[in-house]
Amino acid sequence: MRLVLARVLTALGTLAFVLTFNFFLFRAAGDPTSNLLRKPQISREEIERLIQERGLDESQFEQFRIYLGNVLTGELETSYGSNRPVIDELLDALPNTLLLVGVASVLAAAIGIWMGIAAGSRRGSATDAALTRGSLTFYSMPEFWLGMILIWLLAATVPLFPTGLKYEPGATYDSFLDEIADVAQHAILPILTLAIGLAAQYVVITRAALADVLGQDFMTTARAIGLPRRRLLRRHAVPNALLPVVTLASLNLGFVVSGAITVEAVFSWPGIGDLTLRAIDTKDYPMLQGIFLLTSTLVIVVNLLTDFLYAYLDPRVRTA
Repeated sequence: MRLVLARVLTALGTLAFVLTFNFFLFRAAGDPTSNLLRKPQISREEIERLIQERGLDESQFEQFRIYLGNVLTGELETSYGSNRPVIDELLDALPNTLLLVGVASVLAAAIGIWMGIAAGSRRGSATDAALTRGSLTFYSMPEFWLGMILIWLLAATVPLFPTGLKYEPGATYDSFLDEIADVAQHAILPILTLAIGLAAQYVVITRAALADVLGQDFMTTARAIGLPRRRLLRRHAVPNALLPVVTLASLNLGFVVSGAITVEAVFSWPGIGDLTLRAIDTKDYPMLQGIFLLTSTLVIVVNLLTDFLYAYLDPRVRTA
């Protein structure tokens, strides 16, 4: 119970810092009132209303109080670009990004861990060398470059998949299953782009962790008493080697979201990444502020859940 309380308080403290940092970061980029006045798509009456609503003619302390109240009630201001509430834009884009990130993360973990176990259990073999070198090669590739290579290979040279977007332009569907099939076909290449780079990380980490476990004293003792190699790996080596992989999975969320920005741009996928690029291009500070808050909160929550999972898997954490 004390462990849970400590982790929750740490997460809440981190979230409080993110909220404060998020407020001052985008004000350091420029005065919000001046930014509003430079937006020709917003009428003068709307600008006056936004200034009054957000307290931009008040002190910084009053603006911060209004900002906190808005965040706690789910009001994340209005986008300069679309003139829609930021929360609505985020809720429209978030499922698309979660589709890419979620499926790619699951595929990467499953394939990468399996390949890492194959490499780590055969250290020094040709299999180990091929898997390790191949993983390092894919790990070093920028996501956008890999995405363009896949478009060239699997969409242009061999037209197996669409080059981008989420739906076929102008398509009509006879059923919901037809729509799902169209989305799935368009999602294959961006998911594959994210999964390849992520899987390479899992291979390297799993191999290193398994090699470390296999060299420990309890594994030497298990081999000495005659345990079969397959049982040795399945029951003793692999469960202990997967603990660092759990940490990697949580830490990867932030990197996956940042990687999704370039992948979504390459494939014109309407997610958080595409929203981020459009907000940067139009200097849409409320949108950028909302994206920063959303992604930071997701990372904090996932890390909190990972702490609980790690304590469940490793008794040493609970008894420390």
